[in-house]
Amino acid sequence: MSNLERDPQELVCVVDASTSGVEVLEPREVPLGGPRALLVRRTLPQRKRSLIGAWCFVDSYGPTPTPRAGAMDTPPHPHTGLQTVSWLYAGEIEHRDSTGAHAFVAPGQVNLMTAGRGIQHSEVSTTAATELHGVQLWTALPEADRGVAPFFESHVAEVARVGEATLRVFVGSWLGITSPVTAYTPLVAAELALPAGASVELPADPGFEYGLVVDHEPARLQGVEVPPHHLGVVPVGADALRIEAPSAALRVLVIGGAPLREPIVMWWNFVGRSHDEIVALREQWQREVIADAERGGRFGHVDGYDGSPLPAPELPNVRLRPRE
Repeated sequence: MSNLERDPQELVCVVDASTSGVEVLEPREVPLGGPRALLVRRTLPQRKRSLIGAWCFVDSYGPTPTPRAGAMDTPPHPHTGLQTVSWLYAGEIEHRDSTGAHAFVAPGQVNLMTAGRGIQHSEVSTTAATELHGVQLWTALPEADRGVAPFFESHVAEVARVGEATLRVFVGSWLGITSPVTAYTPLVAAELALPAGASVELPADPGFEYGLVVDHEPARLQGVEVPPHHLGVVPVGADALRIEAPSAALRVLVIGGAPLREPIVMWWNFVGRSHDEIVALREQWQREVIADAERGGRFGHVDGYDGSPLPAPELPNVRLRPRE
């Protein structure tokens, strides 16, 4: 998925080490596209917190009825320095990228694309289901690995059961299950389902930060209420996560990881390290792809998408500066 904001904000992302308890972060609604845009609820990044481990972007969307014009139709667009992680609750999305990958993502299956030094891809919802409902996540690549060659992976998640809870582990290792998709820093991600009134206590790595991406029903995390569509964050130090479904059957994503401890600059679909790098990446995309879509250059070419690549927004008129 692309960040389609007309005025994307530059973020210099650092870990807020001052947090001592559970944070509850509110979503920000962002329309992706034109008049019938897909509306997403963005809980990461934001001014209060930019990272959970290396997880740097969380967009939740749906349920949106399909078929519907524009439910998701994201033209070819670039990424650098990150991985995209696509997870669906309902629906189907067709993925094409400049490595030549052409795949579909369905519920219970993770599609992970490592952008590395540069890639472009498109995403289009299909009519295979009556609704579209899911989450798009990004992870920031560490300095040592952010120049890797791009590649694509897909995996059907294995299921673990703990008491009344059902978990599908799709990134990292947890509860005796290891997902084979590539992670460049210690990470974990799983979908968790709980019946109404139930609770579960899950083992946690004290060196990890954890996030609870709540869908349509409220949750309770470490005893703290997390409303629908919000993000609950547990700082490093916890050796267990207690998650409750106080009033209705619960579905959430649990994400976690070791703090990245590297400042990163995010603007539009790029993750870099400086103002000058972001400016150069934008200029290269405009020159090599928008001016000549067949040229591709650093970002390659997407075959099979019926439409033009997405131009980059204008940069602000001032030098991008870190946020305090």
